[in-house]
Amino acid sequence: MRHTRLASDRGFTLLEMMVTVAVMAIVGSMATASMANMRRVMQGDAAMRLVMTELNAARDMAMTQRRNMEVQFVGGLWVRTVRHEAPGIATTVLRSVAFESNATFSQVSGLPDTPDAFGAGAPVAFGTAQAIMFGTDGTLIDQNGNPLNGTVFVAIGNQPLTARAVTVLGATGRVRGYKWTGTAWKRV
Repeated sequence: MRHTRLASDRGFTLLEMMVTVAVMAIVGSMATASMANMRRVMQGDAAMRLVMTELNAARDMAMTQRRNMEVQFVGGLWVRTVRHEAPGIATTVLRSVAFESNATFSQVSGLPDTPDAFGAGAPVAFGTAQAIMFGTDGTLIDQNGNPLNGTVFVAIGNQPLTARAVTVLGATGRVRGYKWTGTAWKRV
């Protein structure tokens, strides 16, 4: 007695298997490239959120502790909060936080200023202020107590899609984040 096989019982041909593996390899490589770009974008977001968090925390501490809180941008990747105990007497470093990954205070060449237009002359752009601090009423002021607007730019290398900006309106201490979309700054 002989068994006759149906066409559906034969399985897959070598050619069908090779085509399937090739398609899977192409889709996998596309996903890997997309994930690498997305990872850099998320690292840019994390750097922006760190700056926003530190600025908001310094503002809140200035109002609750009734002391001026200076925010320093140190070494290209550190945000430091310093409490001024009394005018001209002493200061206390409260927090020092660094960016993770390769994010730094930097501007990507060719990108314009944010819609707030507080300045794009430097990665940390607060005009000629020597000290940037929140006063006890929550306003952002310079070393002489004058209201101060400014922008902090962060990016990873010179990659435009990782460019982020944080602006501070001195009169109210309002902190805003912006993300570069490839064509314009989008408020976050």
